[in-house]
Amino acid sequence: MTDLKIAFSTLACPTWHWADVVKHGAAFGYQGVEIRQLGGETNLLAVTDLEPGQWPARRRELDAADFQVAGLAASIRLDYEDSAKLEEQFTIGSQYAKLAAALGATFIRVFGDILPAEGLPRQARLRQIADGLKRLGDLGEPHGIDFLLETHGDFSASPPCVELFALVDHPRVGLVWDTHHPWRFFNEPLAETWQALKKWVRHTHWKDSVLLPERPMTEEQRQAAIAAGALMAGHRHADYVLFGGGEFPATECLDLLLEAGYDGWHSLEWEKMWHPELVDPEVALPLFPGKLRDCRKLTGR
Repeated sequence: MTDLKIAFSTLACPTWHWADVVKHGAAFGYQGVEIRQLGGETNLLAVTDLEPGQWPARRRELDAADFQVAGLAASIRLDYEDSAKLEEQFTIGSQYAKLAAALGATFIRVFGDILPAEGLPRQARLRQIADGLKRLGDLGEPHGIDFLLETHGDFSASPPCVELFALVDHPRVGLVWDTHHPWRFFNEPLAETWQALKKWVRHTHWKDSVLLPERPMTEEQRQAAIAAGALMAGHRHADYVLFGGGEFPATECLDLLLEAGYDGWHSLEWEKMWHPELVDPEVALPLFPGKLRDCRKLTGR
């Protein structure tokens, strides 16, 4: 029985830099990392450690640690109405594809994010996002990089994803199934979501939450939420807890994936970057690999 491929998103560690990620990731039992930010910088093209001249050194460090970059989580959005802003996303996508390939990653996460109200504008926006995904797929092809839309924002619900992918047929385009979002934000049963989306899923995000009464935000929380919303209009709040300590049916979810033969990454999103009240990565990250492997034992697979 092959081991699970377990990664974490650097959303968990907003103060860590490259060396910290490689050192702690491997020590905490992870095989890889999904890079969302480094040192608080979400534009990976602006990170000094990831400049082209540093790429050979980064690969040597990864090889020495027996650690991988699973993928890059970009802020690319395909729902912009402004044509210049939309065009900029493809320039960024092309540069990210080169960076991903240099680091040995296989995918770049992107957003569809927000759809307008029902009717012709909605269909036009779906077509725009579909055409954008295909264009990104073309940019990834020479580098062997997939562009994967996340179940995030309005695409947290599976029906819009199905509508969208009916318009997309590209070998370099697929989905990141954030296993938490459709379940929590749209009350979708896991089996229903998986049945609808499984043919496109190439990567998974994992988190856990509970439902708590609404309470006032601190100023630090408010500023983090504003920062998240500026990058992702579809960002939603949830009351996150340490993995395995909440209400998310993780064993059921893993069983669905393993039964279908899914062999991609399982990536923890501990969203401390957007939720500063969460415990530090040194507490949260070491727990996930063991918890997920415990879920596997319960599945019997």
